[in-house]
Amino acid sequence: MIESNNPIVLDYEPVTTRERIAALKRRLPSYIRTYLLSFFPIFQWITRYRTSWLLQDMIAGVTVGMVLVPQGIAYAKIANLDPQYGLYTSFVGACLYCFLGTSKDISMGPITVVSLLVGRSITTVSQAHPDITGPEVAVYLSMLTGMIALAIGMIRLGILVDFIPAPAIAGYMTGSAITISLGQWGKLTGIKLNTHQSPYLVVGDFFANLGHVHIDIAFGLVGLISLYLIKFISTRLAKGAPKLQQRILFYFGIMRSGSVVIVATLISFVINMNRSKSDFSIIEKVPAGLDALGVPRMNLDILGDIGGTLPSIIIIMILEHVSVAKSFGRIADYTIDADQEIITIGITNMVGAFFGAYPGTGAFSRTAIMARSGVKSPMAGVFSAAVVILALYVLTPAFYYIPEATLAAVVIHAVSDLVSGPKYVKELWKASKLETLVFASAVLITFFVDVETGIYVAVALSLFIMLLRIARPPVTLLAPAPIQPNKSASCIDMDHYVYVDERDVHFQQRLVPLPPGVIVVRIDNAIIYPNAAHISESIIQAAKSRTRRGGESQQKQMLWNQPLEKSNHLRDSLPVLSALVLDMSAVTRMDSTALQALVSCRDTLDRYAGQPVAWHFSSVKSVQVRNDLIQFGFGLVNRLCEEDDDSTTCGSPTSTASCDSDATATAIQQDLQTKSNRVDSTKVASTTLYHLERGEYPYYVFEEQAPTMDLTDILHPYYSEHNIYQRPDYHDCLPRDRYSGFHWDVESAMRYIMCHQTATIAIPAGQV
Repeated sequence: MIESNNPIVLDYEPVTTRERIAALKRRLPSYIRTYLLSFFPIFQWITRYRTSWLLQDMIAGVTVGMVLVPQGIAYAKIANLDPQYGLYTSFVGACLYCFLGTSKDISMGPITVVSLLVGRSITTVSQAHPDITGPEVAVYLSMLTGMIALAIGMIRLGILVDFIPAPAIAGYMTGSAITISLGQWGKLTGIKLNTHQSPYLVVGDFFANLGHVHIDIAFGLVGLISLYLIKFISTRLAKGAPKLQQRILFYFGIMRSGSVVIVATLISFVINMNRSKSDFSIIEKVPAGLDALGVPRMNLDILGDIGGTLPSIIIIMILEHVSVAKSFGRIADYTIDADQEIITIGITNMVGAFFGAYPGTGAFSRTAIMARSGVKSPMAGVFSAAVVILALYVLTPAFYYIPEATLAAVVIHAVSDLVSGPKYVKELWKASKLETLVFASAVLITFFVDVETGIYVAVALSLFIMLLRIARPPVTLLAPAPIQPNKSASCIDMDHYVYVDERDVHFQQRLVPLPPGVIVVRIDNAIIYPNAAHISESIIQAAKSRTRRGGESQQKQMLWNQPLEKSNHLRDSLPVLSALVLDMSAVTRMDSTALQALVSCRDTLDRYAGQPVAWHFSSVKSVQVRNDLIQFGFGLVNRLCEEDDDSTTCGSPTSTASCDSDATATAIQQDLQTKSNRVDSTKVASTTLYHLERGEYPYYVFEEQAPTMDLTDILHPYYSEHNIYQRPDYHDCLPRDRYSGFHWDVESAMRYIMCHQTATIAIPAGQV
């Protein structure tokens, strides 16, 4: 407990550049060691690995591997590549993530949206350069995106991911899912469609050619219905079932894609066993093993052709991977390193280029399966890679008979999980209308234009809204509302107040007026260059709306924008501005532009009031903000000195010695007796309480140490009416700043102002 006779005086000496450099030198070896070890997280957890985890990791890894094989084949078709390239991407991602990743749940490999963008890039390059093959474009994209992602991670720019909000991600993911689904309608039904045009045109072409449906629709529709039916049955039966049965149904549900593909392949094999040509589309020959292993060919001529899709591929790769990793990290109560995850994306794709892989990243669906399978460590990725490599070397003959309509059904079923439904939109609308606009814009532009434009518009709108909120933060005028008095031995009995938004309807009947000439403003954001002018103008307008212009010479001037006589008469009844309180509880930082703006605002208010306005800052939580304000001349309540006063003490910060109660009381009493002899009965007692103006003396000593002063007689009626000056030592139980302009909270700032206020203190005749 803080004793009232031994208060804590806050002061923070600024750290010099030399001290910062010395501290950096001491910590530099540790920083370097930590930085280098962070590139290989496996060294941090492999020594703690338990053999009991191995079986669980193997089960999870094999389970995901069995999902990864059909998905890799299907997603490669979206990218306009042969099936083996999807398996190459799956193998490299699953294998390398074990050594580089920081999440136990992530499953790296091909994803639908990136596959779609890679397919668009291949189509664009093939039209401009017919001699360049699709795999060459895919490998080039893998190397290029890997290098860029590695650079982003190395310089620790993973924070950029946080600038894109969830509605933007949900919007383009929903639009992409719709685009991918529509692109598979042709394969599902056997209709030849131009899927490289806008999605709404694909819909038109589909219905225009609906009469050309082929036998493929049998495999497609049956496969799609089977996938949803298995999902429904496994989910429905698992509710309330015994634990073992739930486990069996879980594995049955997550194996549905592989099961449907296997059954469809067997049927296709039986039908085409003795035929030279199939009546429906099948994959046909798939090379065995790592057939594309080699040094990638880097053709700079195609850089211009892929420049439109390259940024969107990188954005999606990083966003989906990091957001999925963070989500499952929160669920399982562990922390991931976003920058290291981006480095992992970079290295994996660069290495993947040597295996013939195209860009891959973490996938939500496979990661969810990995987590549900009870994975214990990233080691599970090795088992997933083993399943994929086994399929490449052993099962490629069976891939020959896989119906493309079945793969289309697998893709449509997989991307349906990416669609944000009406429930999400309804919740988003209730939370934020602007963010709903971002979501809707991403979906509509993706549907009517293309995926890349939808991504760019969603990101641009999100950044615009963020900048708008930074540039126009709320600047709120506060008013006091009385609460139950706190009666204790340490804090003196008097009225207590909370300072709330004066427009808050809940407090309209409880608000009491502020002292004359005082306004309280709360700033609800950091003060930086985009909002500095807005905040300073808002403060000035708030002051002018509640006070009148001070100074005789200024009152006589007729301004060109002077209000009408009726309005001018109303303004004459307002007080002159004497003090401003800024609630800085939400201000975490200030830059030089903001500080200059506050200085300009202070000068403007001084001219408007015709006297120095006292600036008080409450709840300054950042030491850096406090020191910056002091450097720019804030923190001292009175900035002017009278000619006959000692210039060495005027405006100086409150010293420890100045807190001595006896010396303070004596000085106040002598000052009052001396200067009251020179004061006319109608004059404002500014000289009488001069020492109080300067902030040299703590306000809590008056009543006990100067009992002969009946200060309630010389105070404005506001103070005695609101029981404020009975015992002005209320906040003696709180720490106080060495600089008198900084206060613990708004109420302590108001107590200080009320006890040191001079502009509104008149001495009745006969008092002196």
